[in-house]
Amino acid sequence: MPTHVQDRHWGDLGVALLLAGLLTLAWTVQGWATLSALRLPDTDDVVRLQQIRDWLGGQAFGDLAQHRLGLPPGLEMHWSRLPDLVPGALIALFSPLLGAHAAELVAVIAWPMLLFAAALALVARIARILGAQGPLAAVLVALAYPATTLFMPGRIDHHGLQMVLLLAVVRAAVGGGSLAAGAAAGIATAASLVIGVETAPLLAIGCGAIVVRWIFGAHEGQARLAGYAAALVLSLAAASALLRTSGWNWPGCDGFTGQLWRVAQFGALVPMALAVFGFASRETGARSIAALIGTVAAIAGALAIAPGCLRPYGEVDPLLAQLWLANVAEAQPLLGAPASQAIGYAGLMLAGIGAGIWAWRCSRDGRWLMLLALQSTALALTAVQLRGAYAGALLAAPALAALIAGARTKGLVALLPAWLASAGLLYPIAGNMLAPLTAIGQASPDCTRPAAFARLAALPPGTLMASIDTGAWAVSATPHRVVAAPYHRNGAGNTAMYRFFLGSIENARPIAREWGVDYVALCPGDFDELGARTGNAARLSGALRSGTPPAWLRPISPPGEAPALFAVVSNPLEPRP
Repeated sequence: MPTHVQDRHWGDLGVALLLAGLLTLAWTVQGWATLSALRLPDTDDVVRLQQIRDWLGGQAFGDLAQHRLGLPPGLEMHWSRLPDLVPGALIALFSPLLGAHAAELVAVIAWPMLLFAAALALVARIARILGAQGPLAAVLVALAYPATTLFMPGRIDHHGLQMVLLLAVVRAAVGGGSLAAGAAAGIATAASLVIGVETAPLLAIGCGAIVVRWIFGAHEGQARLAGYAAALVLSLAAASALLRTSGWNWPGCDGFTGQLWRVAQFGALVPMALAVFGFASRETGARSIAALIGTVAAIAGALAIAPGCLRPYGEVDPLLAQLWLANVAEAQPLLGAPASQAIGYAGLMLAGIGAGIWAWRCSRDGRWLMLLALQSTALALTAVQLRGAYAGALLAAPALAALIAGARTKGLVALLPAWLASAGLLYPIAGNMLAPLTAIGQASPDCTRPAAFARLAALPPGTLMASIDTGAWAVSATPHRVVAAPYHRNGAGNTAMYRFFLGSIENARPIAREWGVDYVALCPGDFDELGARTGNAARLSGALRSGTPPAWLRPISPPGEAPALFAVVSNPLEPRP
């Protein structure tokens, strides 16, 4: 490799490490009050931390069940052990030196920072390949809302890792063709599928880009596809042996299950067959026909093997879909979200698509079309669920970097709008400015802060009935079993929770008896998203809010404390303290 190319690689990496380090330091200082107490940004982060604790505490490597959630013996999570490896290793390494709490703190800060640096470096490399400036693209990624929220301190859930793996596939698809580049993309594709299916459509487009470059790319395209196919098949086979979880036989494709593995392994045979065919023919027409036949075979085979994979989360109870999923911000469709939120999530992605079209028209480089196909897929995913915007924001940076470089030649009149369009942090600000003004009332107490669970954690271990989000925090902060938490496989527990709180007072007690509930927790803002009807005194939630609990619930927290805690009394006639 020429020296100047090596220097550029190290320069891009240096910029990535510097940006990731500085932003992580700033975020850590800003949020230290809560971060130092391991109050992590999201419910998935705190449950992920608890999953790592359980594993390091002796739970089997392949046992991904959360044994204190839902019905005994616990809930089979749809997660993978793969995202646990690095933070788990950091905790195991530093615990003897720093103690468990400090070691966990190091892990939840260092792991997102490393992922952030990797994402910045990969985008910079992709930009350079396409003729844009790598450091400039890295700076734009550092501003790329909402993608940056995946790499903030405490974000140890799997989404940041999936974004890095996706970028590795994109880098191989648009970069120079080699066996090693293809193999890296194949390993990254398999690893991402092991983690979850959220990015599967984008991975499919990445695979398609590699196949397209094989059709037109002669020797380089052949080497890339051969490396990709071989690594994908072998990696999936290895994953089925090494990363198979206790939920392997779960009847769905919502995680790395047997069904998903069979579909993925069958699909991986198509690029393998194309790579073998490529040794026999280099003709563009023949390769195009073979790719078309392979694509049809892959789709037909996947539908035959596991048709349910088209709707990996389709088994959610309709009642839960209405009461819960419809109110999860990142699961909302783009057009169904508030305008302020839609602008914040999709603004940068749309600007990136516009810049990508401009870059392709200026250069006529077909690799911009590949990036545009990925960006358009991210937009389509965002139209269904806002979480698709994470990938869209990252993939926008190379084209926006090219746009800014082009605008420099035309002076400040063109440069200023180019920078404004490329600064991702401006879109949520603009969205908030467009949001309707609302009356400012008294802020509700924060039920997720560590101190809020101190009283509950001190109680003898039992079963807790609380709202979905409160349940996730309680799994990590207390020794109790919880009935409900924000995971779609926990349909029985989540449905029971809604029936308990939102049903009549008379029906709540049999539910508590059925689930063996010992404690009940209610936060002031619980169920507000469902409207004023949840405050009806005939419902248990309304009775608890008004301070008139039924006789079989004894208050065990001082008035005004959040969450309000109650103990289930076996004999409601016994006097209250």
